[in-house]
Amino acid sequence: TVLCDAQVSLVVFNSCDKIFEFHSKPLGKTLERYQNSSGKKLWDAKHDYLSKEVDRIKKENDCMQIELRHLKGEDLTSLQPRDLIPIEEALLNGLRKVKDKQIEFGENMKKKTMKLEEDRKVLSYTLHQQQHQMEMNGNVRDLEKGYHQNGGEYPSQMPFTFRIQPIQPNLQENK
Repeated sequence: TVLCDAQVSLVVFNSCDKIFEFHSKPLGKTLERYQNSSGKKLWDAKHDYLSKEVDRIKKENDCMQIELRHLKGEDLTSLQPRDLIPIEEALLNGLRKVKDKQIEFGENMKKKTMKLEEDRKVLSYTLHQQQHQMEMNGNVRDLEKGYHQNGGEYPSQMPFTFRIQPIQPNLQENK
């Protein structure tokens, strides 16, 4: 290349797809010169656009990774105080959103608790009404007499029971 003032590009792939290369000048310029001299299109405008787009996205990704490290509190020593202000604002905004979400979750839990308490009161009232109605009809005494048959003593049991079904049926599994 020095003696003959020639441009040389050599690319070698071994059997494991490892690449070895030598370029006397940048490969892009050598390939562009080859394309112009031979008339063969190695790539077209679409590929060139895609290559530029990939480069732009890589740069954007690198910037986002740096910003993420800054938000995590890493690599802050190189920043100036004016550079720290937007980071602080972003963190405070994130903290405010987390607190709002926690408050919303707490309010939803309070509403659910109040709903369950109302349901419990309704069931308790219904049960009390049924007990009162049975006492008025005298059925409770008749049932209690039935439990003392054959000389055996059995504790008095209520003939009606309520079973509250869980909202999520998978809570019953694997007990």
